[in-house]
Amino acid sequence: MAPLDCAGLGASAPARRSRGAARRAALVVRLRAKRLLRDARRRTAWGRVYRITSYLDSALWTVPLLAIVMVLITVPLLRRINRYLDWDWFSFAPAGAQALYQTVITLTLSFLVFTFGSLLVAIQVAGGQLTPRIIATILLRNNVVRYSVGLFVFALMFAVMALNRQDAPVSQLVAFVIAILAIACIADFLFLIDYAARLLRPVSVVARVGDAGVDMIRTVYPAPSGGAALTATPLRDALGPPLATVSYAGTPGIVLAVDLGALVAIARRHGNVIEFVPHIGDFIADDDPLFTLYGNVTNVDERALRATVAVGAERTLEQDPMFAFRILVDIALKALSPAINDPTTAVVALDQIHRLLRLLGKRHLRGEVLCDATGAPRLIFRTPNWEDYVQVACREIRACGGGNLQVARRLRAMLDDLLRSLPAERHPAVREERRLLDVTIEASFELPEDRALAVIADSQGLGGANAGDPSRRTT
Repeated sequence: MAPLDCAGLGASAPARRSRGAARRAALVVRLRAKRLLRDARRRTAWGRVYRITSYLDSALWTVPLLAIVMVLITVPLLRRINRYLDWDWFSFAPAGAQALYQTVITLTLSFLVFTFGSLLVAIQVAGGQLTPRIIATILLRNNVVRYSVGLFVFALMFAVMALNRQDAPVSQLVAFVIAILAIACIADFLFLIDYAARLLRPVSVVARVGDAGVDMIRTVYPAPSGGAALTATPLRDALGPPLATVSYAGTPGIVLAVDLGALVAIARRHGNVIEFVPHIGDFIADDDPLFTLYGNVTNVDERALRATVAVGAERTLEQDPMFAFRILVDIALKALSPAINDPTTAVVALDQIHRLLRLLGKRHLRGEVLCDATGAPRLIFRTPNWEDYVQVACREIRACGGGNLQVARRLRAMLDDLLRSLPAERHPAVREERRLLDVTIEASFELPEDRALAVIADSQGLGGANAGDPSRRTT
């Protein structure tokens, strides 16, 4: 009679060891498959989640919607607390409570109508005078405006629900909370008028753009200056021609951000090198090349690659410090246009451009090649270099405003300070811009006196150059 073999009983020792190794191998395969599936799901959802998050950050309706949800939770809870405590400190009569509720409803409705109407007009005017790119990136993301509107909506819905459930024994706690909300809404409305007036001034707008640019520079370029950046040309020469190209498939739009960690992980898993073809901020449409693959291209999931890219309708500041420069330059160019002719606003924009360039010049600008944990190159991701940033910051403003005394003097002050404060490897691009500024001044000013005044560096544009130089003061 043959021996029974139940899970290896009665089998020889080598056979049992073989079956145990097979079970362990199968378990390892299942665990790896689950991990790969989880990673694939995460990568597939990344681009979609990023787009939704970016939209919600600039949406004005999210906070008021949450306020309505909070009202639906708060009012019944306060009624129960009032019944439990039997609070009767203020002794609101039914008629007085009803009048209070109706007054708050009228008050908050008026605040909402005035706030939305005036803000929409003011935002459009500011967008026309400065640049429309500040609307979604700066103004609609302002939390003071969003939470003020949320407070008005909360008070309005709170009063409506309280009036709807009004009965003979007035809920004293609910009435007290509504009275506090009314006072808070009045104070917030008065504050919002003053805040909005200050928010839409050019100096406030460019300062907020500058703050956002500083945050992005510190996020994208966290390391201080030093060391050579890895370029893609030697790597491409070593790898040879690409073996496959992954094209974009989806709604046309602007490249907002890329999940770099996921791309490096995919390249390491397949043992190849991935090149991301467009830049952050580029417009892409169907069939535009999105990735080129070098090395092993078998079993590469194109859908997972596309899911690492977030595409939207409008350029944002996330992963894109260059966009902060673009906004500030656009504000300066609009101010220098003949229709507006406001060189002082251009000087204010140059103050923030100077701030960003000085910070950026002291950072290590990431190279085009990203490596994995072992040091092997895995991703070619092109980013702007120092020369790109300097040209965007200076060329158009010099071309449009080099013939203006304020702009020429402020540009020279910026370039001279960058030469003093930045490492030597940053100097060639700055010296080239200063040489072009000299040429522009020579061609723009006919009078020798104007040329002599235009070549003086002045951090204020006009009026500040002589303050620190006693030899140049006159009485």
